[in-house]
Order: sequence, then C-alpha cells, then structure tokens
Amino acid sequence: MKTRPYFPCAGARALHVPTRRDFVYGLGASLGSVAFSALLADDKTKAGPLAPKPGHFPDAKAKHVIFLLMEGGPSHIDTFDPKPMLEKMHLKEFVREGKQKSAMESGKRYYVRSPFRFIKAGQSGADMAENWSHLAKVADEICFFRGCTVDSVNHPTAMYQMNTGNRFGGDPGIGSWVNYGLGSVNQDLPGFIVLPEVSYPQGGAANWSNGYLPAHYQGTPLRPKGSPILDLSPPAGVTREHQRKNLDLIASLNAAHAAEHPDHAELSARMDSYELAFRMQMQVPETLDLSKESDKTREAYGIGKDTTDAFGRKCLLARKLVEKGVRFVQLYHGSWDSHDYIERAHGNLVAGVDQPIAALIADLKDRGLLESTLIVWCGEFGRTPDNGVRGGTAYGRDHNPNAMTIWLAGGGCRAGHTIGATDDLGMEAIDGKAHVRDFHVTLLRLLGLDDNRLTFYHGGRFKQLSQFGGRVIDNLIA
Repeated sequence: MKTRPYFPCAGARALHVPTRRDFVYGLGASLGSVAFSALLADDKTKAGPLAPKPGHFPDAKAKHVIFLLMEGGPSHIDTFDPKPMLEKMHLKEFVREGKQKSAMESGKRYYVRSPFRFIKAGQSGADMAENWSHLAKVADEICFFRGCTVDSVNHPTAMYQMNTGNRFGGDPGIGSWVNYGLGSVNQDLPGFIVLPEVSYPQGGAANWSNGYLPAHYQGTPLRPKGSPILDLSPPAGVTREHQRKNLDLIASLNAAHAAEHPDHAELSARMDSYELAFRMQMQVPETLDLSKESDKTREAYGIGKDTTDAFGRKCLLARKLVEKGVRFVQLYHGSWDSHDYIERAHGNLVAGVDQPIAALIADLKDRGLLESTLIVWCGEFGRTPDNGVRGGTAYGRDHNPNAMTIWLAGGGCRAGHTIGATDDLGMEAIDGKAHVRDFHVTLLRLLGLDDNRLTFYHGGRFKQLSQFGGRVIDNLIA
C-alpha cells in the first residue's frame, strides 16, 4: 500500500500517517477486497446494515407488516363505528358547545346520519357498514381500535404524523424504523417497499423517507404503471458479466475514496444500493409477476375486475413480498377525503378495497403467514358528524383529529375485539383514548421492539419514533 512520506522535522508540512484503522480501511481500495465484499454479501445472515437482528422482546409474533393507508381520512362513522344518535340529530344545526364559531363555521352546519346500514359481523359481532361484505367474512381476525387521536386536520402534516410520528416531515418512516431495528430477511430485496398510486400521497416521498437514519433504511416505491422499477433490466447487449465487471470497477474507485473519508455514510449506502440493484434483477421480475398465481387466487383478490383490479394487485403483491422476506410493505389508496356526496364517494372507495383486503387476510391465514404478519388499516384522521347540506343530498364530513378507527389483523393483535369508544355522535374518543404516538409504540411492541430502546443519535440527542415516548396500548395485544 503506497503512502505519502512523513517529515517529522520542524517546519515541514504534516502529512497523513496511516494508523491501524487507516490500514483496515485501505484494504477496501483493492480489487481483491471486492471479491471479499461479495463473499460477505453472500452471507445473508451476517453482513450488511439490513441483516436480520433480534428484537427486544423474543415473544413477539409479528415479523412483517403490511400497512394499508387510506389517504384522505376515511369516516369512522360510515365504516366501523356506527352512531344511531345521528339518526335523531339528522339535519339539526350543529353548534360546538362553549366555543365561538370560526370563520369556516360562520355558515350553518348540520348533523348528518350515515347513509350506510350497519351489521354485526362474525362471532365477535364486529360493527361494520354493510357494504364491507367481503371483510365481514373475516371479521373475527380483526381488532378494531376506536380510541386513536392525532394533532392535525391538515392532510400533509397528518400524513407525516401517521407515517413518521412528526407532523412537519423530515423524520424516518415507520418502515425505516422497523428495518433499522430488525433488519430484513431477504438481502436481495429492499426491506421497506411502498406501493403508491400514480399520484403520490400528500406530503410526497417524505412519507417513506429514511430521515436522519442511514440511507439503507429508506422506503423503495414501486411504480403502479409501466416498469415497477426503472432500469431494472440491463440495456440490450449488456450481460450480467459486463455489469459485474462495471460494479467491481466502481466499487474499487468508491472504496479508494471511502479510505480517505471513512465516515462518509452516504457513499457506503450508495455502494450497497448498486449491489442490491444488481441482485434485484434476479429476484424482482419473478416476485412481481402475478401471472403465475392461480386463477382462483387472482379471482379472490378481484384481479381482472375494473373496480378491484388495481388494489387487488397491490394486496397480492404485498403477500408475495412478505413471503419473500420483505419486512415492511406499505400500500396507499387515495381519495377518501369525502366532504360531500359521502354515500357515493365512500361507497365506491369501499367497493375498490373490500374484496382485496379480505382476500389478503384469508390468503395469509391459509398460508400460515397471518400470525407472523401484522396488517394495519388506517387513514390520517377521522371525520366529523356534521357538514351536511340541508335539503340536498351532498352530505359529507369534515376532518376530525379527535376520533378515528384503526384496525389490525394478525401479528399477535387481539383479534375479534373492539377496543375503545367514541361519544354518541362520533366527535371525540372517550374510552381507551390514546394518541397516535401510543399506537406507534404498540405497533413496535407487536414486532418485538421497545420504542425507548430503538433510538438513533441525531441533532444532539437520541431520537425515537414516538418523538418523546409513549405507552403501549396493552388491550390491542393478545
């Protein structure tokens, strides 16, 4: 290894003297180390920042997460939290007790009953609007939580809080924290995969950012149309051998630079991303190919039907990704912001996700994966019991941070139970009330992680998903 000369005499320019640490880093500058790195990469269980790690609680059942985010704020009152009192209050003027009306409330507002009839589903007697006809068949696998509250009525900030714990963005997403804490089973696929719609959700890619965590933990979005990942296939005439030689050359050049800048984490992450992309070329096409699934399975997810095809494909792909060992998969479904025509809007939205979600739960259970896979369904906030148009049919609901319904399935949750309650009109959570930070702490606990121990030093202090701590909602855990 060549080093620059060192002159100890007075007045001479002090040059770098290689230490033992420098020598070890310097090993990375040779092509021989590339082969060594490849050997380490082949050892899926011992090398790399995404290698599997033990959790804090070995008794945890959940090993993977499928997070279903209904962007826009679905109405709990019109889905899973019936309010018979609204039948009596329908079109009566809405007035907030003890509060002056804001400028937005200067016009008259009215209570609005739900346009949907509710049923008792399963042996557990879970409350569901009747248009959830498929989900009703798996009701006993679900734990409904009606006590969650958030801090914002603004879509982007509420989305950030639900996804990162921070209303103002810039922090790591839940999937990033989970992969930071547990690693990923499959080193040939990203540990955190996002399935967005053509239009990204409000707040954009910051919803699945790695934030201040190392770049290895950021979410990888798959495009819903066209090639899921651009440039996944090599150009015509370029073989894997050519790619391997190019990567080896790039690795040698990057390693030489890394020897001079050993604390440059972004460079290390970029080098790892090149290697991951190379390995993904072998695994991703097969994983994303749904044509090899049986006709029965594709039909169960609603694939091939206009209403359910798009979300059905996402749900089936999520199951396949979990089977392949991906730790955290997040699915987005938008347009739940129903300020008017809620019967038509929510009716169409439920029709698009009901069958695929029910099929996902049933499919995971049939394959023995439900116990180890935690499914989460939520929006960024709930809806108010008012905001109707008197004398018309354009009834809708406003944003409500004080009451919402989140449900869980699998992963050691308390299936077949409804936890918490809202008041008679669905305006506020009154029983089992818990902030979203408590829900995040509980989600981590189901995965075997302790929020107070899952920390990262940044900005002069140790940071965590809950921001400054929270409590586990014990009633959500079996």
